[in-house]
Amino acid sequence: MLTIKKLTKAHSGRTLFYNTELTVNWGERIALVGPNGAGKSTLFRMILGEDSPDEGEIVMDDYGVVGYLPQEAGDPSDRTVLEIAMSINPEMGEAIRTLQECEAKGDNTSDAYAHAMDTYIANSGYQLEPKAKRILKGLAFKDTDFHRPAREMSGGWVMRAHLAQLLCAEPDLLMLDEPTNHLDLMSLLWFQRYLMNYPGAIFMISHDRDFMDSLVETVYDIENSELVRYSGNYTRFLELKEERFEQQLAAWRNQQREIAHIEAFVDRFRSVASKAAQVQSRVKQLEKMKIIEKPKQSRKIFKFIFPQPPRSMQRVIELEKVGQSYGDKRIYKNLDLLIERGDRIVLVGPNGAGKSTLLKILAGVLPIDEGKRTLGTTTRIGYFSQMRSENLTPNYTVLEEIMKADPELREEEARGILGSFLFRRLDVEKRVEVLSGGEKSRLSLVKFLVNPPNLLLMDEPTTHLDLMSVEALSQALKRYEGTLVFISHDVHFIRALAEKTLHINNGTVTPYAGGYDYYLEKSGILDDQNAMDA
Repeated sequence: MLTIKKLTKAHSGRTLFYNTELTVNWGERIALVGPNGAGKSTLFRMILGEDSPDEGEIVMDDYGVVGYLPQEAGDPSDRTVLEIAMSINPEMGEAIRTLQECEAKGDNTSDAYAHAMDTYIANSGYQLEPKAKRILKGLAFKDTDFHRPAREMSGGWVMRAHLAQLLCAEPDLLMLDEPTNHLDLMSLLWFQRYLMNYPGAIFMISHDRDFMDSLVETVYDIENSELVRYSGNYTRFLELKEERFEQQLAAWRNQQREIAHIEAFVDRFRSVASKAAQVQSRVKQLEKMKIIEKPKQSRKIFKFIFPQPPRSMQRVIELEKVGQSYGDKRIYKNLDLLIERGDRIVLVGPNGAGKSTLLKILAGVLPIDEGKRTLGTTTRIGYFSQMRSENLTPNYTVLEEIMKADPELREEEARGILGSFLFRRLDVEKRVEVLSGGEKSRLSLVKFLVNPPNLLLMDEPTTHLDLMSVEALSQALKRYEGTLVFISHDVHFIRALAEKTLHINNGTVTPYAGGYDYYLEKSGILDDQNAMDA
């Protein structure tokens, strides 16, 4: 379906790809992986024709249709959610708008109406509408959302509407750039199951390990300006990549020993006339030898032991009969919740259910309307929100900010921790004031790790992290001896940490005395999804 031949591409003086190749077959499921800045999005742009290679060619099958979901949605204009989902091509989108305009005027006899209806029927409009509604419901839209103007909704919901459009269109090649970023857990679960039966090929960039493990059968890794193909899912890719490195390292060492042996012979007998022919033969052997470059070790997860927090009382924090509203919307009523020392709790539920609100109530950053919030006498709270940057000092460097957080931390260790969270050698000398929002978020996260409180409240802590950084955070939090309450849509991260689950929906908090898989089993969510699929 898609073939990339001898592709070379440089950007800002750096070679992203050199003489590399890639093939996407019909129906294949592929993940494109590599460190941030390696060229993943650039490769997608070249496939889509938005950028061009310096050398080589990208060939798409003449009959193949490509659909693309970017990380950010464009202007939804005045279209409703259902209109976006049903606009499977520009002609269909125009036809839907024309039909609605004509029907609003009571005009169903004009040529414009007739032409639009022909287009609507040719695109199976009567079958498309129920399909679009089913997909929108799977992505957590309510019936009342279908006819809402998309511009009234957040960017995340607009992205879901565009995702529904792609799924309705069913392109032969579905290209997805971080498709799970804007999905809550239930929508993610539905989407993952939907893609398992998707008829076309899928080519994705993702930082969601569990999502890739469930779907992909081939991984292309960007390594040293090449695309290296591995068969299997993401976990199998990690195993094969390590095996490949060991094989390359062994080959390099063997060649180095051979070179050293030949050079020693040449040096020893260079002045011996009777050995001249043998020396000359060895010299030619060296000249003809294809030198193996020493393989570079893949980036490793930096394992560090940060200071453990002071021990809290058994009752860390308690909410009694708490009520909370936003305007006329009631979020919680008579909420009782006790969090005890050592709890590791994940909050799950649909977007807008009140998960972040509950974290803010626990953190004390949102005053409660009614009820009682009681902290344990030794509880010290750390609240990490996605927008957290107020505790950073603008004129400090990244390194200074971390060293200030824990004066006992050695500089070498601080640099290693920062490296695990995507702050490279030169990045640690940047002033905080020039950092992007994502960089500030990551820096705030590192500050928590080097000087943690005994109650950590974390809202989507894996946002802006790559896969290795997520793993580093996961391992750090596994060794954390305090109490953890968090929100995440990264299933691998949740499975690694959560020991209890709180499901939040319509103001009701339902506890489950186990992690994510226990929750899925006991809640009946999978049964509901099966019924929806049917």
